[in-house]
Amino acid sequence: MDAMVHLPVMLEEVIAALDVRGDGRYIDCTFGRGGHSRALLERLGPGGRLIALDRDPGAVASEEARALGRDPRFQLVHANFRALAEVAHASGVAGEVDGILMDLGVSSPQLDDPRRGFAFLHEGPLDMRMNPAEGPSAAEWLAGAGESEIADVIWRYGEERFSRRIARAIVATRSATPLRTTRQLVELIETAVPWRDRHKHPATRTFQALRIHVNRELEALEQALRQAVEILSPGGRLVVIAFHSLEDRIVKRFIRREARGEPLPKGLPVPDGERNLRLAAKGRKRPGALEVARNPRARSAVLRVAERL
Repeated sequence: MDAMVHLPVMLEEVIAALDVRGDGRYIDCTFGRGGHSRALLERLGPGGRLIALDRDPGAVASEEARALGRDPRFQLVHANFRALAEVAHASGVAGEVDGILMDLGVSSPQLDDPRRGFAFLHEGPLDMRMNPAEGPSAAEWLAGAGESEIADVIWRYGEERFSRRIARAIVATRSATPLRTTRQLVELIETAVPWRDRHKHPATRTFQALRIHVNRELEALEQALRQAVEILSPGGRLVVIAFHSLEDRIVKRFIRREARGEPLPKGLPVPDGERNLRLAAKGRKRPGALEVARNPRARSAVLRVAERL
């Protein structure tokens, strides 16, 4: 699947937000097909360094990874970005990182490969794991989870108003026929959902919810954000691109909390320096109309930037 076109989202905005220095040290937490990493390397001098992570073995073995791997300034690690601090310490850059990029969600090659089971528009195995060797697949989880648990996941991570109907249909169907393919699940959802949004496929929210749950995406994001602050150097930048409200809410609240400090009881005097403020928010951006026209998958992207104090 290396021949697929993958356009890095908000590339120029990312480069500007990271304020790339030629001799800087940077971490790309989500290599994907290397679009952001390639652009970063083009702006680094001989003394610069870039470390990239990806949990997907397909990304690590891709043609793009092999090409960039010939650059001595570049290192690619097969790891979930929840291991960010561990990778930074092992690479000897903890506390000295000038910029960290997190491009969240599922990549275009993952979506476009029917064998991965991420997309409801393609027939394929109901897998959805970003690392197929890690944890149960979506099909395996749906085969054993209780109805209320399934409904809760679809509501919490997909904000699907018909989550209970869909969960009920899943449990009723699986007793006679195991759910093994994306097409089976899509047809079940289409039958269970009584009303359709004209602008959104009825399976969109459920597929998003299952993907987030199977990959424990929000938990990994919260862990990686905390670690990012610890390994950044003073003045280092944290840049995060989120694609749905659940991700963006976590990022926004994290930056706000780190920029304002933990809330204190009313009336309690605070000596100078006691608030332990660690980040300064540097702004929020959305993709321009031209980028959205060229790459429709960028339309929901929100980029947030913070700087280590």
